[in-house]
Amino acid sequence: MTRCDVTGWRPKPALCRPRSSFQELSKGTFCTMEQPANTTLSVARGRLALVGAARGRGPLLRALQAVADVRPGEAATALALAVTVFLLLTAYYLLKVAREPLILLSGGAEVKAYAAAGQALLLIGVLKAYASLASRVGRMALLACVLLFFASNLVLFSLAVRLGASVGVPFYLWVGTFSVTVLAAFWSFANDVYRPEQGRRLFAVIGAGSSVGAVAGAALARLLFRAVGPAELMLCAAALLCICLGLFAWVHGRTRAEAASVRAAREADVPLSKEGGFALLARDPYLLLIGVLSLLRNWVNSTGEYVLDRTLVAAAPHQAMAAGISVTRFIGEFKADYFGAVNILGVVCQLFVVSRVLKHLGVGRALFALPLVSICANLTMGFMPVLGLIRVAKVAENGVDYSLQNTTGNALFLVVSRDAKYKAKAVIDAFLVRAGDALGGLAIWAGTHFAWSTRAFARIDVALCLVWLAVAWAIQRRHAALSASRTAPASVVPTTMARAA
Repeated sequence: MTRCDVTGWRPKPALCRPRSSFQELSKGTFCTMEQPANTTLSVARGRLALVGAARGRGPLLRALQAVADVRPGEAATALALAVTVFLLLTAYYLLKVAREPLILLSGGAEVKAYAAAGQALLLIGVLKAYASLASRVGRMALLACVLLFFASNLVLFSLAVRLGASVGVPFYLWVGTFSVTVLAAFWSFANDVYRPEQGRRLFAVIGAGSSVGAVAGAALARLLFRAVGPAELMLCAAALLCICLGLFAWVHGRTRAEAASVRAAREADVPLSKEGGFALLARDPYLLLIGVLSLLRNWVNSTGEYVLDRTLVAAAPHQAMAAGISVTRFIGEFKADYFGAVNILGVVCQLFVVSRVLKHLGVGRALFALPLVSICANLTMGFMPVLGLIRVAKVAENGVDYSLQNTTGNALFLVVSRDAKYKAKAVIDAFLVRAGDALGGLAIWAGTHFAWSTRAFARIDVALCLVWLAVAWAIQRRHAALSASRTAPASVVPTTMARAA
């Protein structure tokens, strides 16, 4: 083998044969390279991604580059993760549509709002078990345990519905726990397999899978809801979770094989520390601020959803009679249409807005978008409390939430430790999200007790959004400092001899 020292892609004549093509590198030359500031080197099983770049860009890479800055060698993993979250969101929306008639017709909009407090309490035990498991097994075993646990639960719920059991409240609690836990685990995994610089570029692509999955899930749920019942939707969701487990295993194996060092490859299979997610959150101001932001975000959203649900339940009997359908079917189809509209807007934002906002404004400044949209939505609901207008306001708010805010919020964890990515993120995305819902439920209880009007709920939400903006500003400052501290200058990148073709 020949030893070369390549700086700026040009070999030094004293140490290398004067060959300018990529053949020298691909045939096994052992080189040490200095990476220019505007160039990315990928080491994949000893091969340089430079060889792939020389062969040109394929159609898949060109298609993904319309959404974000995807570079050679990154397309397959990014697409696999996008498909995984697509299926997770499809499963979630199948369950979300299945749960609405069960909870609204058995308890009403108030019971649905109050159930958020039960979710928060339930999540304390779930998160402790999750953190304990993460301290004992590697990331792939952790994901397998989580997905198989929830899939088996769905089989049991389906059986209970077929037997005629009343599962409205228990299933609502379960779906809330399922959604935040599974999606937190997914994004923890995505944060773990990508470096901060990669994540900022590629999360827009992965988020597109999330947005498209939500649209597909809402559309599929509406289609299936006309032919089958909630029990069948539960079984379909369980099957999708099993497919997701296979995709996780593929990405896990691929990223371990492409790791730049043996140590990096083995790190994925190493259990985390014994420190719990709540403890990590308490001692890190940056994580604590993210938690407060999540709490406020969901508090505002839950009260807005209550206003929509209360208006829907009041209007459903008359509008269902006018349409000649049952109240159950009217509510189910209204919700499916509502979720579909939210997610169509989310897809448009994800594909054409998110990557550009993150590129030009950065992760920190992008946090200001959703509270500003929420202020406008609550002003609309306060001044014009009509079902159609409330629906439009919530579609706009949730569309931005599920695209830009979702991607930005997950990108905030690219600059933290592995423990924080799995444990603290799970606490924030699960417990504090539901705690925000619980606070919203408390406000709804007070509003119901004192007969608050829609305008009163809107005023409270506007005040919360102003606090939300202040928290986003504080996070933006800390994120900028953490990003600067993690940015390293161009360094020598070791490579090993490539495999023979």
